[in-house]
Amino acid sequence: MQRNWEALVLRAMGGRNFRLTVLGTESVGDGYRRLRLDGGGLLEACGIHPTMWVRLWFDNDGKAHQRAYTLVDPDPATGTFDLVFALHDGCAARWASGATPGDTIDATVQGTGFRWPEPHPCHVFAVGDAASLPAVNSLLDAAGDSPATVWLEYAHEAERVLPVRSRAIDTVHWLPRQDGGRLLLDTVKAGLRNADGAFYWVAAEAASTRALARHLRKDLGVDKHRVYALGYWSAA
Repeated sequence: MQRNWEALVLRAMGGRNFRLTVLGTESVGDGYRRLRLDGGGLLEACGIHPTMWVRLWFDNDGKAHQRAYTLVDPDPATGTFDLVFALHDGCAARWASGATPGDTIDATVQGTGFRWPEPHPCHVFAVGDAASLPAVNSLLDAAGDSPATVWLEYAHEAERVLPVRSRAIDTVHWLPRQDGGRLLLDTVKAGLRNADGAFYWVAAEAASTRALARHLRKDLGVDKHRVYALGYWSAA
């Protein structure tokens, strides 16, 4: 499989390439598969931060296709981590569903980055869905003593089987996707506030993410340095 122009651009932008090796697999409900992977030196070379993600390269009928996945439970001592795949149609799902120990896949690290604001936030507000849940969980793992309020949108009941690493100090709301995300927007807007020292992280469907980021910055007046917003997928 030959890499396409995306690979060349990523390399020119400082992308670092690694070969991952499957160590084990686990089913998560009926619609997801979790793979344990040896990072091939990735963690040692790049370090670890909350919400860290990599680009995997799949063979799509002879053409290179890349998709981004958030690291789950990275272990710097062993250089291993997990990735969770939704088993819907597509080359990524086909690869993950058939992967067995010893299989390899190429990965590129480029574009990932995260840093908590200083001082560390006193409260974390997070908005996501099944696609960004691994990143939400990594935020909760790294939040320390700061409580979090989390809204998670789901399109299918099967998505609610995915674990949320909430703590006793956290509040988690699951919301069904309705009217193109309108329920999520209305509910989150009603629950958000400009809290002094809080941090706001939004990673859901692209249009919903843009609307919430605009609400935070323009309507609530939250400083841009306390807002992180990234559309994880697009309904359009």
